[in-house]
Amino acid sequence: MTLRQQLKHPGPRASERFTALPCRAQKLELRLAAGLTVEQAVVQALAEAGFSAGYLRLTEAAFARLAYVIPAPAPGDGRAAWYSKTHVLDGALLSEAGLHLGVKDGAPFLHCHGLWSGQNGQPRMGHLLAQQSTLAEDVLVHGWGLTGAMLSVGPDPETGFDLFSPTAVGAPGEGRPALLCTLRPNEDPHALLPQAGAPLGQARIEGIGSLVHSRFEHDELESYATEVLLRAGRLTGDSVILNVASVGFDGRPVSGVLRPHDNRICITAELLLIGE
Repeated sequence: MTLRQQLKHPGPRASERFTALPCRAQKLELRLAAGLTVEQAVVQALAEAGFSAGYLRLTEAAFARLAYVIPAPAPGDGRAAWYSKTHVLDGALLSEAGLHLGVKDGAPFLHCHGLWSGQNGQPRMGHLLAQQSTLAEDVLVHGWGLTGAMLSVGPDPETGFDLFSPTAVGAPGEGRPALLCTLRPNEDPHALLPQAGAPLGQARIEGIGSLVHSRFEHDELESYATEVLLRAGRLTGDSVILNVASVGFDGRPVSGVLRPHDNRICITAELLLIGE
C-alpha cells in the first residue's frame, strides 16, 4: 500500500474532518495509588483534584500486572483494522504513557497508549487495558485537568468503532486556554492541526492516536495500522512538529519525529492543544 492510497472504512465519510472544542487545562501533579487498577487509580486521583476529565503523562511506573493489545489486521467485517489478542506482563515497568480520561455510557473511561517492558527488559508498546492492569507501587504523574469539554465515547459510523469525541460540558474553569481535538481517518495531521489550533496560534500538543504506517524523518514503520503516543508536539502557526512512538503488527516500538505531510490518520487521533 502506498501513502496515496487510503484505508477503506465501512461507513459514510463524515463531512467535518476534525473537531476542536475550547476548554481550560489546569496543570496537575497527582499520586496514583498502588494496588488499584490504572482506571481506579486515575479516576480517584483526578476526582480528588476536582476533575472528571483530563490528560495524564505516566513515567517510570511499576506494575504488578500489565495487560495490553497491539494493532492487528482488518477483521473481515468491513473495519479497517482490529486489535491483537491480550498480552499480559507480570512485573512490568512502564517507561512512558499518555492517557485520556473521559466518559462512556455515563461512567469514567480511559484510553491509554504507552511503552513498557517485562522482566526480560524487551521494549514493548501498545494500547494499555486500564481495567486489567494493576499498579505495584504508588506513582507520581503529571498532566492536566479539563473543564469546559471532555471526551465521550459514542458510535462512529465512518469507521464502525466506538470512539472518543469532544463534548462541551459546563463552563470552563481556571487554567490555560486549550482545545480538545479529534482528527478523522485518512487525514494529514500536519495539515489539519494548524486549522484546528488556529484559535490558539501557538500550542503544546499532547495525545494519542493511530496512523496508516508511521513515516519518520529518518525511519519508517510499515504496518497499515499503527498506534501512536505523542511524546512531544508543538504548533506554531502553520508549523507542526510531532515526535511520537509508534507500534504496528509486529509489536516493535519505533520512535522519532514524523515526516511532515507524509502520514495519515488510521482510525482517530485524540489530542489536547494547550495554549502557550
